[in-house]
Amino acid sequence: MTELRLCYQTVEFGKTDIHLCTLRNRQEYHDPTGVAEKLGICSASWPIFGVIWPSSLVLAHYMCDYDTDSKRILEIGCGMALSSLLLNKQKADITATDYHPEVNTFLQRNALLNQDESIAFERVDWHDSDDNLGMFDLIIGSDLLYEDDHIELLATFIQAHANPACEVIIVDPGRGRKNKLSTRMVNYGFSSSQLVPSDTSYLETKFKGHILKFKRN
Repeated sequence: MTELRLCYQTVEFGKTDIHLCTLRNRQEYHDPTGVAEKLGICSASWPIFGVIWPSSLVLAHYMCDYDTDSKRILEIGCGMALSSLLLNKQKADITATDYHPEVNTFLQRNALLNQDESIAFERVDWHDSDDNLGMFDLIIGSDLLYEDDHIELLATFIQAHANPACEVIIVDPGRGRKNKLSTRMVNYGFSSSQLVPSDTSYLETKFKGHILKFKRN
């Protein structure tokens, strides 16, 4: 990370502070050995993981007071993993995943920055079915549906890692694919609901998305 320009920031959740080392902006790029390029991550999309997006803030604020007691939790496409860091601070059983090869470096650096234990992480591709994640009681994520083919991939990935009784919380910023995802999840036996976050005063601009909730008993 020495070739990257970084910045440090603190996100407040009531009396809880989460400290973050992130990329300075969305123009940063550092792939000297071509690891990301071999994974199909181009220079334009490389920095996307490394900044805090509005949807990730919405998810973290929603999870702040959520009942996670005794649940095994998975964050999909975690990026800067704000929710994972917050849940880890709360001593929840959290595992983070992402496709980007640099995510785990930042994740463990930020866990240490917050004086917390390291966070379980696995780099995964939604196309693959040979990961070592296991099954979860609560699955969370934010801003995951960038392309139409992500709908089926995401639903299938969730199904592969969802316990028979499972909750799923996805924050979608309004990319036009939430209803199609809901249809797929219903086909897997989940009930589906959507809500607008009640307070997004912590964001700089109006949030036009929804919190998608799926539940299977």
